[in-house]
Amino acid sequence: MTASDALFLDRVSHDFGKLRAVDGVEITVAAGEVVCLLGPSGCGKSTVLRLSAGLEALQQGRIAMRGQIVGDAATGRSMPTEHRHVGLVFQDFALFPHLTVAANVAFGLTALPAGERQGRVREALAQVGMLDYAQTYPHALSGGQQQRVALARALAPRPALLLLDEPFSGLDARLREQIREDTVHLLKASGIATLLVTHDPEEAMFMADRIYLMRRGRVEQAGRPSDIYYRPVNAFVASFFSVVNEMPVEVVAGRVETPFGPLPAKGLGDGQSAQLVIRPEAIRFDGPVPSATGAEAMIEEVRFLGAAALVRARLTEGAHRGRLLVARLAGGGMPPTQGEAVRLSIADQGVFVFSGA
Repeated sequence: MTASDALFLDRVSHDFGKLRAVDGVEITVAAGEVVCLLGPSGCGKSTVLRLSAGLEALQQGRIAMRGQIVGDAATGRSMPTEHRHVGLVFQDFALFPHLTVAANVAFGLTALPAGERQGRVREALAQVGMLDYAQTYPHALSGGQQQRVALARALAPRPALLLLDEPFSGLDARLREQIREDTVHLLKASGIATLLVTHDPEEAMFMADRIYLMRRGRVEQAGRPSDIYYRPVNAFVASFFSVVNEMPVEVVAGRVETPFGPLPAKGLGDGQSAQLVIRPEAIRFDGPVPSATGAEAMIEEVRFLGAAALVRARLTEGAHRGRLLVARLAGGGMPPTQGEAVRLSIADQGVFVFSGA
């Protein structure tokens, strides 16, 4: 923990009855950093956010903000939410329907003089491009506009930390893409430390400087998006970021035999069962049989997506004969055709060998 950390969670655990929702979590958000808590539904990420905000009583561990302890289960210390200097944006936006946009944004600024309060409201609405809607009521706004107003309301008090809980999940796909792009640019321009909860791996990779991927209340892996994507620590992490191809293999003399040739199995003992994980983009099509080398397969399905093609191919020889593989081919050439016999190989990146235990 340092004074420059906007948020620090130290061995935080939380139970709901007999269910351990958060289990020994340690998280740091530095000043000006956007950090994403990522994971499937029920993994504990929203509970971590609520504990950080002071909306749940801390049961185990400590929470600090800017070097100051705001929650300590051992001593019973708990700083109220309103004193933690955090901004909150929830999935449902929680706008007051009877108040105008300007009044919604001004709601948390009652301690300021009227003139300064009006200036803050205008500043926050201008940041999110909603200044022209100051006198509009929430029911007259689109979902994207309501999200912008909720963000403006959270930014208006100039918090040291912004907490966002699935703020884009209620928007349609095209609007969600635009709103999150606008939001990440705004967050970076404002320099506000941000903790964002999401179940969408693409959103996390787009938004975050660092990601904490959670499962069953624990952090499975933390790091930069590229590090987690290209260096997953286990099959769960690898498969969470994309569809993957998985097949059981066995370790012999420090290697595993695969349809594409032997691969190193670092850290795994001889005779140990292992799992081969291959990302779709790591599969290469080396040409038709018999002119090329590699694993022989038959093309069963091709879905052209414009910038890429999704191809399903079934292995037709060896110990893994009959196994269906999914490949994603980048644009720039014609994909293979259904019924074509081809040879497959794999790239260096996007191929992993994990313990099968």
